[in-house]
Amino acid sequence: MATKTKSIDTQCADTIRALSIAMVEQAKSGHPGGPMGGADFMHVLYSDFLRFDPDNPEWRWRDRFFLDPGHLSAMLYAQLHLVGFYQASEIEQFRQWESPTPGHPEVDRP
Repeated sequence: MATKTKSIDTQCADTIRALSIAMVEQAKSGHPGGPMGGADFMHVLYSDFLRFDPDNPEWRWRDRFFLDPGHLSAMLYAQLHLVGFYQASEIEQFRQWESPTPGHPEVDRP
């Protein structure tokens, strides 16, 4: 019997979905629907197209990505956690007062 394995891209997108659900659940606030549908594109965007350096978020030549709807903020923070911009303790504070991960991303976020 052959073993079916998930691709790394699928695993990453599923992780974004799981983290997004956990963040919304813990905050008791937020929108889980958008991250469920957008996780694949978010992962591919960050893994295959955008140039950035988590160790140097102010890198002059980095690409910029603007996410308008706050309904997708959990997905954005989950992806940024996977690439090293946020620690787990920071995404656990999603939508909390003075959190580094507010419900609507600010311009000073990576």
